[in-house]
Amino acid sequence: MKWYHSLKTHIAAALVLQLVLVILMAIFSMYELNLRKHDYAVLNLAGQLRVISQHLVSQSQNYKIAAPRDYESYKRDLKIYHKNIQKQLKNYATIISDFQQRKLSVELTGQSEPIYCNWDERSLNQLNKTADEWRAFADGFKDAIGDNEKEPRLEYAANFIVENGDVLIQGADRLAQEFQTMMEIKLNNINRINVVLIVIFIVINISIIFLFFKKVFKPLDETRKIFKKVANGNLNCQVEIISKNEIGLLSQSFNVLTQRLYSLLRLTERIHQAESLDESLKIFHQEFKCFFSINLVCMIRKSPNAYQFTLERIYSDVACDLHENDKFSLEDPILHQALTRHHPLTINQLQNKNNSELSNALLANKFVSVLSLPMESMNNDDIILVIAAQKKDAYLSEHIDLLENLTTQLSHSLYKTIGMEGLVISTIDGLAKLAESRDPETGDHLIRMSLYSAIIAEELSKKVGYKDIINAAYVRDILRFSPMHDIGKVGIEDRILLKPGKLTTEERTEMERHPVIGAKVLKRCEQQMNEIGRSIFKMGIEITEYHHEKYDGSGYPEKLKADEIPLSARIVAAADVFDALTSKRPYKDAWPVEKAMAVMKEDAGKHFDPQVIAALENAMPKVMNVYNEHKHI
Repeated sequence: MKWYHSLKTHIAAALVLQLVLVILMAIFSMYELNLRKHDYAVLNLAGQLRVISQHLVSQSQNYKIAAPRDYESYKRDLKIYHKNIQKQLKNYATIISDFQQRKLSVELTGQSEPIYCNWDERSLNQLNKTADEWRAFADGFKDAIGDNEKEPRLEYAANFIVENGDVLIQGADRLAQEFQTMMEIKLNNINRINVVLIVIFIVINISIIFLFFKKVFKPLDETRKIFKKVANGNLNCQVEIISKNEIGLLSQSFNVLTQRLYSLLRLTERIHQAESLDESLKIFHQEFKCFFSINLVCMIRKSPNAYQFTLERIYSDVACDLHENDKFSLEDPILHQALTRHHPLTINQLQNKNNSELSNALLANKFVSVLSLPMESMNNDDIILVIAAQKKDAYLSEHIDLLENLTTQLSHSLYKTIGMEGLVISTIDGLAKLAESRDPETGDHLIRMSLYSAIIAEELSKKVGYKDIINAAYVRDILRFSPMHDIGKVGIEDRILLKPGKLTTEERTEMERHPVIGAKVLKRCEQQMNEIGRSIFKMGIEITEYHHEKYDGSGYPEKLKADEIPLSARIVAAADVFDALTSKRPYKDAWPVEKAMAVMKEDAGKHFDPQVIAALENAMPKVMNVYNEHKHI
């Protein structure tokens, strides 16, 4: 968040702005008060001019009435009248001079400092006129009183003052009036400025209130409403972010929180509904991609008494050479530390020098960040969920906290899915044993042909046309469901099923019903699973119903041909015949592998899918390992 988006900055700016306005108003008020003091001093001095003028005229009139007629009286008037007139004329001259200099001395004002004045044009014009009148009056008075300072002509001076004193009085009145007018204009201007400042202060406060309502109170109110919805269980609602301040960040954090809660609840719901571990890992990958970087998630398992960790399931959204059933040492640092510490282990920059098989395998696939999360142990199995990303520093402490809080929930979900898969495997094994119980000769045959089917599927997955069809789950399912291909034989009478000789046409027709019988049983099982929202036996139905179809359409029960036959059934058909040819039966000896392959290659395009036969031939080293290990003796 930028500092200028911060609510603290906005509040501080509003307070500072208000403080500045208050200070400005206070300073202006003090300035105005000083101006008023100055104005009072100016008006007082202007009034003094008028008073001095009046006193001069009044004293001169009195002097004329009682003018001295002897020398003694004249000397007395020199001390009183003459001295008083000189003093007043000096004061008048000083006031006029200070007015013109625009600096009123402390002797005149009685202030601690001189007062500096500014006159408007009208006041200045009147001041100049009054000063001119004063100078003319002073010159006339000087002529009237004479140059003899010891014996001035007081009576002439008095006559002059009486005759010309009105000029000074009127000049002083006009000057005082102009000053008064100027002061009133100043006062009006000050009042207007005060009004403007008050209006500005009110507008700023209203704006601040409006902005706070828009940026703070309204978002808080909207957030409160959303909080209430979330409190009522609606986690799929978001607060609209209308600001970039702390309220916006709070709303954004709240949105992230509700999104995470919603995702976690959805994760829990989806994982509980998962039908397989593959689906569980896929769901985990999809839901947690919004929280952190994740390209790979795999489940590594250590069963009791096992001497290695086994990569049991894997899901990746990028190309990856890790495979199911890959083995890792019990001393692998990443797995061992996570398991012994019972705490997630994070490495954000994998290196080859840590002596870890898992680390080397991840680095070979360009995964550089890894997080290993030990699940809670159940049934004495140790399970570690490994998450990896091709981005450095992908996992932070907050991600570890999130996963740790979900460990128990994830553990129960995974073990539930594992239990469901175990139940499916047990069901499949049970159904397969039904056929084995009717025909004991098929026991080892089921083991071999299921492994052959898985090997062929793995080999086919390397070809371009099959990469999007055959994955690890497909191979695992074909390994599980291929032993069920002949379960329909439980519905065939023993006299036909166990007949040592050649079957009659009617018996052959009855025997060819076993794919339909087996498919009917599995379809009923699938229907029951569908009723609880699951699908398990889809591939088993395909294999059971169509493994006797032929590529050229001459098979049974529906005479499908080529790609009309499900791929799983085409694979199992080849694996079934290959094992039948290379295994000893009561009515025949085992064929050499070379002879069996030659016959099957000859039937490619007729009985068998040519691509499947090519895959069987390419995978022959692995096929021979199975053949030698489980050979029918």
